[in-house]
Amino acid sequence: MDARDEHRTLRALGLADAPRDHPLSYPGAWPAVSGLLRGDELLPLDRLTHPGRTPVVAVGSNASPAQLRYKMAEFAVTSPVPMVRARVTGIDIGVSAHVSRLGYISASPVDAPAVTRELFVIWLDPEQLALIDATEPNYDRVLLPAPGFRVELENGEALLDAFAYVNHHGVLHDGDGVPRSHPGQRALITELLRRSPALRQLFGTTPEEFCARARADAGRCEEGTRLFAEEKLVIASGLEHLRVR
Repeated sequence: MDARDEHRTLRALGLADAPRDHPLSYPGAWPAVSGLLRGDELLPLDRLTHPGRTPVVAVGSNASPAQLRYKMAEFAVTSPVPMVRARVTGIDIGVSAHVSRLGYISASPVDAPAVTRELFVIWLDPEQLALIDATEPNYDRVLLPAPGFRVELENGEALLDAFAYVNHHGVLHDGDGVPRSHPGQRALITELLRRSPALRQLFGTTPEEFCARARADAGRCEEGTRLFAEEKLVIASGLEHLRVR
């Protein structure tokens, strides 16, 4: 690597830790600016739109360059991924009603017509899109149709055909039947364990224990997912109608 590019590495940018390796860091560090993820580097972009690629709004770890890098390397995909900052209106970041085998509780979009969020759009070529679809077994990729949803890039351009991944387990609510927002992994797990003796029995009493037990036992994750439903913590995200039937 050219010495002048060393400051572009994920390590130099503080983006090198993937949530799959550090579950309490979920959703992982997001870039401060748009960039082109190429291997272990995040390079400047020369444009914001990328014809021939599919724009996907990331609400969780798909906006983490380290997580994306790991997914691509796992499937031996070497093509770069443009990551573009955007203002997204119509969705908020909720909490998926399932326990991931990677040891965390994922984010999931929820219907929120009055909310605008600063998120990332990742532009995926056909090979990358198939790969990301395969790594999201608990989600369905759906189109966010205008004008109900607006995905506006940094230059003010609005995308007409942006997609997102909607959880098919539903999302957790805040106790009043409203989708809860994702406060970060440690705060979320701490609160869920405090409220549920059954969850503590399954996963222990601390976020660290929760992550360790979830990563060690897929069956325990499935039981935790069932427990969310049994304790009536789950509601619809409001985006289920977007699925292609």
